[in-house]
Amino acid sequence: MKTHTVGEVMTSDVVLAHRGTPFKELVRLLDRHRIGGLPVVDHDDKVLGVVSGTDLVRAQAHRPPLGPSGPATAEQLMSTPAVTVHPEQPVAGAARVMERHGIERLPVVDEEDRLIGIATRRDLLRVFLRSDAAIRAEVTDEIVVGLLGLAPDAVTVSVHSGMVLLAGRVGNGDDIVPAVHAAWQVDGVVGVVNGLTAPDAAAPPRAGRGGT
Repeated sequence: MKTHTVGEVMTSDVVLAHRGTPFKELVRLLDRHRIGGLPVVDHDDKVLGVVSGTDLVRAQAHRPPLGPSGPATAEQLMSTPAVTVHPEQPVAGAARVMERHGIERLPVVDEEDRLIGIATRRDLLRVFLRSDAAIRAEVTDEIVVGLLGLAPDAVTVSVHSGMVLLAGRVGNGDDIVPAVHAAWQVDGVVGVVNGLTAPDAAAPPRAGRGGT
């Protein structure tokens, strides 16, 4: 089953900062490009941290009221350590990383930890823009034919706004739960309703928006 990866949805043209980028330039970069944060890299393009608008506001709020202080730099303002992902990681896995760390963007790095892109929440959500027809085709090919070993028309697969309905009779009741679970893993699916039955299954388990 095809799973979309971070490399397919990331932005390759990354707005970035270096260690010595001063506070005002950081503000200009965020404003000019209408972004909420940017990675900070060293001379080898290895990610040191991430500076967000929140970091900049926090820095201003905690400035000492008296006494001279030089302009803060990206190295002083950034959040560390940087949480990064690799381009081959699944989109769903990257989304879980974002949720776990409470962050809005993930620098994408290569095998040598050099910056090659950035993935935002908006980028990851693009998989849900898949058409119902594309989702239906994948569920039919990968689950009905591939997993269940049935003819494409043996199970009715209906998709509406990302909600999948599976209906029909399968040969073995033990195949029902794996089929429903697999449907949940298809990119773009927001819910699964199970109407599958089998000779040895008294009633089909149902899966709504909360899972199996």
